[in-house]
Amino acid sequence: MNDDELIARLAGGDDGALRELFKRHAPILAARLRAVLPPSDVEDVLQETFLAAWTGARRYQPQDAAGAWLWGIARRQAALLMRRRGPAHAPLPDVLTLDVTSLPGGRAPNDPGETVVAQARLASAVSTLSPAEHEVWRLMYVEDRPLAEVAKLTGVPQGTVKSRAHRARRLLRAALGGGLG
Repeated sequence: MNDDELIARLAGGDDGALRELFKRHAPILAARLRAVLPPSDVEDVLQETFLAAWTGARRYQPQDAAGAWLWGIARRQAALLMRRRGPAHAPLPDVLTLDVTSLPGGRAPNDPGETVVAQARLASAVSTLSPAEHEVWRLMYVEDRPLAEVAKLTGVPQGTVKSRAHRARRLLRAALGGGLG
């Protein structure tokens, strides 16, 4: 049974499908989360990720890659964890936003070394952003905050936030050779 069929069964309330999805995807998600979170938080984020997958399975689009869908949920759960802890904790590292399926080639590398190279390319590209663009990018895409909240936090109008976000995406796309959507 493929991942799309598992998620369809999950949407129907099949807890066996959840167990199978967890068995298939938890190890890679945990490895990716360990790169950016303290080890004590990885299990909590994984649990929250699969709980969110259980409750949100009906919204899954079968043309999506299940692994990418789950990674998106895991990123948001990690961001929520860090947000709940407040500003005393460091913000999520930029590497957490890496979605290697959005890089040239459109698929996750099989070799972990390729992932490291892709992460390094992204980090290098992010370093080219101005401080204002970087802040908007971090708030919107790393911390997953809504536009109105980003405008309030940065003290600029929503239109300015949109412009900075657009410019940041354009600069990152150029720096990564067109690999960002």
